[in-house]
Amino acid sequence: MTDFSERRRMMVDTQIRPSDVTRYPVIAAMLAVPRETYVPMALREAAYLGENLPLAPGRVLLAPRTLAKMLDLLEIGRGDVVLDVGCGLGYSAAVIARLAETVIAVEEDAALAAEAEALLAAEGVDNVAVLCAPLAEGAPRHAPYDAITVQGAAEVVPEALLDQLKDGGRIGCLFEEHRLGVCRIGVKSAGRVAWRYGFAAGAPVLPGFARRPAFVF
Repeated sequence: MTDFSERRRMMVDTQIRPSDVTRYPVIAAMLAVPRETYVPMALREAAYLGENLPLAPGRVLLAPRTLAKMLDLLEIGRGDVVLDVGCGLGYSAAVIARLAETVIAVEEDAALAAEAEALLAAEGVDNVAVLCAPLAEGAPRHAPYDAITVQGAAEVVPEALLDQLKDGGRIGCLFEEHRLGVCRIGVKSAGRVAWRYGFAAGAPVLPGFARRPAFVF
């Protein structure tokens, strides 16, 4: 029988700690949440590889290092309400749930959303609400948020999403830039979001996060 707990420890020791992830709550959450539970059954043996895993066409579960470094930079606190955009089968939401007070997890793929809800309930994660809705719309009914995580890449982050971030709030998102991927952290101040470089990482562009083609006469 596969010892997933040992694989999880190895993931943290070989992928997370060496990547300058220093906040203990993030490391503890990555050690505690069973990643193998939140991947398609056929990929359970690959759950702890240091790479993105496919969930659906154009959708992936971010590599452990990518998620951990994003969360480390966002400095999510116990009283925070977090919007998790593109939660897939619920892994990111389960990890964030150990850092925050409440997580609103949005998934527009109905099959993924339904399974995420079932998996989170089965694991006893009771501070996550899964909503099936377009990713680019977020969840305005529960805004404003202390932090927003985007589980995929963007060419452009929709304004509707940025509007849901409270002043002083943080957002973490991967950007596809010149065929390279980078994670940037945005901080909202006086109604505007200023972005700074975080680290290199890539993922497919999420639905609704692509740049619209310029109109040509």
